[in-house]
Amino acid sequence: MSNSFSPEISRQSPAWMWIIWPSFLCACVLEMLIFAVVSPAELAITHAPHNLSVRAVYSISFFVIWALTFTSSALTAWLSIWKKESD
Repeated sequence: MSNSFSPEISRQSPAWMWIIWPSFLCACVLEMLIFAVVSPAELAITHAPHNLSVRAVYSISFFVIWALTFTSSALTAWLSIWKKESD
């Protein structure tokens, strides 16, 4: 069985997983903590359409939290690479 991935992609894959996986896990934990305290049905979002279901609020908030934790992890990885290159 041959490997269809180029060596460049396979070398970068673990680095992306070091960013994506922890941010996913943090988003899961934050989602559980936030919605253990706050009910999506009780949220009063004034500028959003009011026909959002509870599942839609859970989904949208999860992806927003995941994007924020991904940005944090990516910035940390970028700063660590930038520090190594400047030495």
